[in-house]
Amino acid sequence: MNTSIAAGFVGDSVELLRDTYLPRMQRAVEALPHDDLWWRPHPDALAFGTILLHLEGNVRQWICSGLGGAPDQRNRASEFAAQSGPAVAVLLARLRATVEEACAVIARMDAAALERDYAIQGNRVSGRWAVYHVVEHFAWHTGQAVWIAKARAGARHGIAFYDDARANAARNG
Repeated sequence: MNTSIAAGFVGDSVELLRDTYLPRMQRAVEALPHDDLWWRPHPDALAFGTILLHLEGNVRQWICSGLGGAPDQRNRASEFAAQSGPAVAVLLARLRATVEEACAVIARMDAAALERDYAIQGNRVSGRWAVYHVVEHFAWHTGQAVWIAKARAGARHGIAFYDDARANAARNG
């Protein structure tokens, strides 16, 4: 991987995690009715609170620990087993701090670090693959959390990430 491609990948990954998906998660939680943080449509589905716990664990394990060398103390099963937990402000603060720490790790990666092999969660993966996994995984769960917030808040959820008029005007020239 050449240096400019590595730098672009690193910059895009940081921007997506910190500046796109994390604010979308914040926007979704603002629309979520207060009592619905731990609501699940059935026992095998994820609650919004579960998603926050799980993302914090995933980002910490794969990036902060796996790539950055921090101790790995994750208990993945407990993330999914939680039926309640800290207040949403605490969960968001933890997630935000972990994303910031992870973005600092990612920002320090050069082409060699992106191509190096790492042992993470019982897998041998390149640094590039680990970053790509975390960004994709975060995007996936952000979509789930947004859906939960929209479903629980109802038609007046107010969540929108794009200006349709602007997008249509650009298309129509």
